Amino acid sequence: MKPNRSSGPPQPQPGAAKHPPLRPRDAASIMLLDRSNKGVRVLMGKRHSAHAFMPDLYVFPGARRDPTDHRLGFSGDLKPTVLSALKASEGRPIPEGRARALALAAARELFEEAGVCLGRQHSPSGAPLPFLPDLTNLRYMARAITPPGQARRFDTRFFAVFADEAEIDPSAILDSRELQDLQWIDVNDFSSLQVPEITAIILADLRAGLEADSSLPHDRAIPFYFTRRGRFLRTLL
Repeated sequence: MKPNRSSGPPQPQPGAAKHPPLRPRDAASIMLLDRSNKGVRVLMGKRHSAHAFMPDLYVFPGARRDPTDHRLGFSGDLKPTVLSALKASEGRPIPEGRARALALAAARELFEEAGVCLGRQHSPSGAPLPFLPDLTNLRYMARAITPPGQARRFDTRFFAVFADEAEIDPSAILDSRELQDLQWIDVNDFSSLQVPEITAIILADLRAGLEADSSLPHDRAIPFYFTRRGRFLRTLL
């Protein structure tokens, strides 16, 4: 599958460039959704032109999981079905702490790249974040692994959260060094933006999920995108 118009932070993207084999690194991306007006909008921003990975493309907030993310405090935990789905994997399931750290990474990146606090409770003095992330309303939406042969590879878990459920003001977003020109984009029309193909694919899954059930149930099936023997594949977790 060739790169198309799509978006994201370190998000997997099919491509043809050849590089030495790399092990994918854990990453998390988050779709902040605004349904305050007619339809649903998603927050996206443009990656800086100086970035080595996907410069000038519009993406969701997100990046790789930091080693310290599993030590972040939180005020509300993931729904059991979401945590269970995150732990599931091809082969041996991942530990619960690592699974939760992916969600915490998504919350951290949303703050660092868009100035949005996913949680209202303040952290103790000296904590890495000024708030305790509330993971209660996060939906696990998709997983995608960058195909082999890329300069960087990520095993990205995509999350979604409705701004009203998380008590987030849609107007309270701030550009950062990582993401510029932050915009609320209609999930049905992002044709004006240049995005990575995998982002366009995830947006298509999001639209299908909203059409099936506008509440985006926490116990939904999770699309998983990966490459095997040169074929770009989709399965459900």
